[in-house]
Amino acid sequence: QVQLVESGGGSVQAGGSLRLSCAASEYTYSRACGGWFRQTPGKEREGVAAIDRRGSTTYADSVKGRFTISQDNAKNTLYLQMNSLKPEDTAMYYCAAIFPCYVASSALLRPSRRYEYNYWGQGTQVTVSS
Repeated sequence: QVQLVESGGGSVQAGGSLRLSCAASEYTYSRACGGWFRQTPGKEREGVAAIDRRGSTTYADSVKGRFTISQDNAKNTLYLQMNSLKPEDTAMYYCAAIFPCYVASSALLRPSRRYEYNYWGQGTQVTVSS
């Protein structure tokens, strides 16, 4: 059973940085696509960033230039570096994976693709105060 374990959430002031990590078991990110999503109470889960098996990335407009998704295949770990955080970034953040994956990065954040993410982490809270 594949498991995704997130870490790195917490509380930070606006303008600060956090790095989220998502460690995967039983498969390597070299054959998977990875994504980060976030959700606040009463709202739909929103795609934030994704990376395909070739390392190509895509971002939501709201985080472009501030967030960076990356992966370390040797460690089976997906990362989300979040800089210049804003109060509106406050949410529960989830990592997810499509395995095996044949989807290009340009499609990974489309709502129609969300059902293809077959593995999800438990979520980690990020709180940004003004």
